[in-house]
Amino acid sequence: MVTRPSTADPEARTSRTFLRVLVNTAVANLTTSYLWWSLIFWAYLETESVLANGLIAGTYMLLVSVFSMWFGTVVDRHRKHRVMLFSGTVTAVAFAAAGLLFWAVGERSMIDLEQPWFWIFSGVLLLGSVVEQLRNIALSTTVTLLVPEDRRANANGLVGTVQGIGFVVTSVLSGLSVGLLGMGWTIVIALVLVAATLLDLLLLTIPEDQPAADPDGHQGAVDLRGGIAAVRAAPGLFALILFSTFNNLLGGAYMALMDPYGIEMFSVEGWGIVFAVASTGFIVGGLVVAKLGLGRNPMRTMLLVATAMGVLGTVFTLREWWWLYALGIWLYMSLFPAVEAAEQTVIQRVVPFATQGRVFGFAMMFETGAAPITAFAIAPIAQFWVIPYMETDAGRSTWGWLLGEGDTRGIALVLVAAGLATIALALGAFLTRSYRLLSAQYLQKGPDDETETVHA
Repeated sequence: MVTRPSTADPEARTSRTFLRVLVNTAVANLTTSYLWWSLIFWAYLETESVLANGLIAGTYMLLVSVFSMWFGTVVDRHRKHRVMLFSGTVTAVAFAAAGLLFWAVGERSMIDLEQPWFWIFSGVLLLGSVVEQLRNIALSTTVTLLVPEDRRANANGLVGTVQGIGFVVTSVLSGLSVGLLGMGWTIVIALVLVAATLLDLLLLTIPEDQPAADPDGHQGAVDLRGGIAAVRAAPGLFALILFSTFNNLLGGAYMALMDPYGIEMFSVEGWGIVFAVASTGFIVGGLVVAKLGLGRNPMRTMLLVATAMGVLGTVFTLREWWWLYALGIWLYMSLFPAVEAAEQTVIQRVVPFATQGRVFGFAMMFETGAAPITAFAIAPIAQFWVIPYMETDAGRSTWGWLLGEGDTRGIALVLVAAGLATIALALGAFLTRSYRLLSAQYLQKGPDDETETVHA
């Protein structure tokens, strides 16, 4: 059975339709990122706990990993417009529930880590943010639906660009919002933005045929077998997913430690502004991909970029200089869109449209699982061992030649180790048979080749 995007409506592949979907998703992502970063800033500012910060960040990625396969199954079995509406509605309900809890309990009781309220509040907000990933999987398949094959790498670059804009705007707004308005008004602003995206979605049309039922009759809520079968159908595709985890391994360390490092150097408002300026690298990197594409072999581009990101992770905290940290983040962000776009471009080319949601969900499940493992491991190690060790004479004398002096040398040591590990993994991937197989398959597959839909 050959399953292809609907072409009944002549507007199905127009750039106008795609850009409308992209802008709506960008605003939705901005909203959840704004509240997510606000929670991170607020939690560390009020508790000064690296452990709590790492647990919140790691739990977010863990929840994304747990739900990703279900998200992918939902995307494949329903029209993308309905999926986006469902995602926005659940996010709105979760944010509203968190707001009611915050105002009912009060901020003073909320920040007491020995009480359950902080953890319940954080969990509800995280759930609302996690559901946003359902919309992002739908967006990845919408690129296939609306954009010609030879322009998809560029379209994926645009996706990276709007994500970068979200980073810039939300980091500034989150820092200023928490610092000047407090967490209560921050939740109110997020609820207004969620309502705006839902209203716009009701006025938006995405031309698409109703997805056909699976011929094998499998109707489980989580089609893990179908996702695995679709991945296995493309030789080397599982290796691509493994390659993408390299970035997330380093990202887990950033999740746990980047904000504490920045907040130690700046005020919460100042760190929000610095991070926003540094995050313009995300926009630049996305625009470069949108303009130039990813080259003849996106797999090779991905691994070269992952290696460069490991180098950055190794050097940008070697000295406690604010400009070195900010420059390192800017360069890291400028490379990030190429990694994401490379993975999406390959999947959109070698996987049939009817199973792309499950493949993207499987990839997200696997990749995001790496970050919470790293974050959960690094946060307590940094809090209870590395940071205290680097405050001793022995730690300073042993590592001072490499890391210099300062109050955050313990965090710096962990990030250097994570960067070196990323370099080793990325360079080693070039030597694998899977890399050669998937590269050959991508290069041999012509634009818009039809591929048989795979069923478990």
